Amino acid sequence: MEYTIGIVLGLAIAGLAKILEYDKDRSFYPVILIVIAMYYVLFAVMNESAGIIITELIIALVFMSIAVVGARVSALIVAVGLMAHGVFDLFHNLIVTNPDVPAWWPGFCAAVDVVLGLVVLYIAKTRSNKSSMDAPVTRQ
Repeated sequence: MEYTIGIVLGLAIAGLAKILEYDKDRSFYPVILIVIAMYYVLFAVMNESAGIIITELIIALVFMSIAVVGARVSALIVAVGLMAHGVFDLFHNLIVTNPDVPAWWPGFCAAVDVVLGLVVLYIAKTRSNKSSMDAPVTRQ
């Protein structure tokens, strides 16, 4: 059931982003990747174990770095980062033992991540090389 809900929620997030035109902002999906990466840190804080918090922070920093690089370089990097986080979700319990992660969370989060990653991949492939998601960053 968690996979179905995750897929539906991923599609709802992408659909709402499209309707509201948030998906035109190159930072939208990278910010989602950053937020998604921080959920395991939240679960670690709930557990109150310094070791688990540090481990989860290190892992989150990897995904946050992917999001930042992807926002600056290419939406394809963000797409890969989202899908990689989805795969990570499925193996999380083999890497970090945190009893405060709900049993349904890895499947749910993996489904959301993969759906959003596929959406970003689609957006990146259908837009020109000069699109709003892949255009160089300009400061004003």
